[in-house]
Amino acid sequence: MKKLMLAAAALALTAGMGLADTIRMGTEGAYPPYNLVNDKGEVDGYEIDLGNELCKRIGAECTWVKNDFDSIIPNLVSGNYDTIMAGMSITEERKKAIQFTQAYLPAVPSAYAALDDGIDLTQATVAAQTGTIQAAHVAETGATLVEFVTPDEAVAAVRNGEADAVFADRDFLVPIVEEGGDGFMWVGDEVPLGEGIGMGLRQSDTALKDRFDKAISDMKADGSLNVLIRKWFGDRAAVFDTATAPVAGDAAAATN
Repeated sequence: MKKLMLAAAALALTAGMGLADTIRMGTEGAYPPYNLVNDKGEVDGYEIDLGNELCKRIGAECTWVKNDFDSIIPNLVSGNYDTIMAGMSITEERKKAIQFTQAYLPAVPSAYAALDDGIDLTQATVAAQTGTIQAAHVAETGATLVEFVTPDEAVAAVRNGEADAVFADRDFLVPIVEEGGDGFMWVGDEVPLGEGIGMGLRQSDTALKDRFDKAISDMKADGSLNVLIRKWFGDRAAVFDTATAPVAGDAAAATN
């Protein structure tokens, strides 16, 4: 009888250990402050902090996998990792290929930045990152679109004269325009795109989506999600209230 009890206890322990599953989290590592590679060569940023906390809350172990943004959805679908946390906006087009959790960052506008405030954006050459909603938008405006693998390369194209302007998430461009000191300025109007930033998963992984959705809801309710948003995006960032709606606060709160 004692041996049977010990065997049952060992089986229960093994089952309990199985609950701490390993989830491979796909990210880009090139879109600060959403995700980046720090001085230690480690992935870092808002989404890494958030993803690690979400994994703790669902009792899972996280490992991070870097992937270029332009192939990040195909590699998720192919099984190279289990989630995407890469500054990815929730859109109806992307929902045809993958599913999303609820937003973990409110929708913020995209914006144009250039070195000359006199350019005509409908006739200009505009740089954007490949595979983004910004690239799709530029293609519909009449401007000449030039695409680059990383957002930094899109910015560099303006610096070296390959493009007249860059179009990207305003949050990404804020330090380049407001703190960079190399002549970038805002041009044109901000453009609202997408439904906020969410975690992407394969269509079949509904149970995993539900686990992450609950953890995100809990972080919204206890305020810890807003703490992370302000840590990485600043005190004026758009945040969630307990009903998961953005808090505008002031004009800047909804735009950076």
